[in-house]
Amino acid sequence: MELLDHYLGNLVSVTKFVLESVSVLCIILGLVKTLQMVWAGDRRTMNTPKFFNSIRLQFGLWLALALEFQLGADILSTTIAPTLESLSKLGLIAVIRTFLNYFLGKELESEIRMETEQERQEYGR
Repeated sequence: MELLDHYLGNLVSVTKFVLESVSVLCIILGLVKTLQMVWAGDRRTMNTPKFFNSIRLQFGLWLALALEFQLGADILSTTIAPTLESLSKLGLIAVIRTFLNYFLGKELESEIRMETEQERQEYGR
């Protein structure tokens, strides 16, 4: 049984590392994609709210994805050693990340709605 606990602990550690690495990769990729948008953007429209909103939307989506991977890593690490302190910490982290994801999602929905409205007005639909 101790051998299984040892292997399970190793598996959880490796998986947690992978999830955290993917989270960091998401943030880096999001930054690169966002910077590409800025560099490839039309210089005349760069100071418009639409351009700014599309950049925020692009990076915000990557951040939301990174938060999901981080939460998964935290859940995994708590399953292997569920002390009251680690469960409390996980609960607090989960609540904070849930609120961040919720409000980020609301903001992104608002940005998408505003962008769609602007496109309809521009094209007369």
